[in-house]
Amino acid sequence: MLGIIGGSGLTKLPGLSITHRQVIRTPFGEPSGPLTFGDLDGHPVVFMARHGHGHTIPPHLVNYRANLWALREQKVSHIVSVATVGGIHPDLKPGDLCVPDQIIDYTHGRETSFTEYNGKPVTHLDFTWPYCEAMRQRCMEALRGVNEPFMSGGVYGAVQGPRLETKAEIDRLARDGVDMVGMTGMPEAYLARELGLCYAAIAASVNWAAGRGDSATGISSAIIEACLADVVERLRGVLINLARMNYAAPEPESGL
Repeated sequence: MLGIIGGSGLTKLPGLSITHRQVIRTPFGEPSGPLTFGDLDGHPVVFMARHGHGHTIPPHLVNYRANLWALREQKVSHIVSVATVGGIHPDLKPGDLCVPDQIIDYTHGRETSFTEYNGKPVTHLDFTWPYCEAMRQRCMEALRGVNEPFMSGGVYGAVQGPRLETKAEIDRLARDGVDMVGMTGMPEAYLARELGLCYAAIAASVNWAAGRGDSATGISSAIIEACLADVVERLRGVLINLARMNYAAPEPESGL
């Protein structure tokens, strides 16, 4: 079954018939909120609002372990993360989309693994390619299906938040080869790998990163909000296309 992680606005997708919401208890504490179960264009999906109802949980305090655990417990096998980012690469201007294939993790102090709780010896999982390639291909197919242009591949720089970055920090990320900057990509991607979930992301640029483009002297919240509303509208058809795909035979990732 397909799981969708994103902002609370995505629960208003046309064609999404919500059947029920369910509070899930996990060994790792409370998820961001209840899971929303429904049918999208007649196909079952489960939705998780990463930042909770009303977008009240900042990125560094999201309980990523509980969120991923709850989704797996409800038989989710594939996950698409809808993530907003600041564009660093010149081809990721506000409004542009990307299906990243790499991550650099700049976060700190987050719970990054399930291993300390499962009573097993520490396992070092391969993370050379952090996203599930089969799910990446599905995302790109869904984007092409609605004639939505996108950047295929790119490096997601996961930063701590909740503050936005300085120009010097973005310059450093650019020197590191980062194409887009966001605050939620890690440890979410690795936790999905530990659980054997087929996880990929669709990144939506909603602003130029600090010091670039029209963010040269500062980042406008009003511009972000306007761009976000447009992106969410365009992503609706993409998510419907994803929901229509077959998830009966998952491509397992090497988990714990």
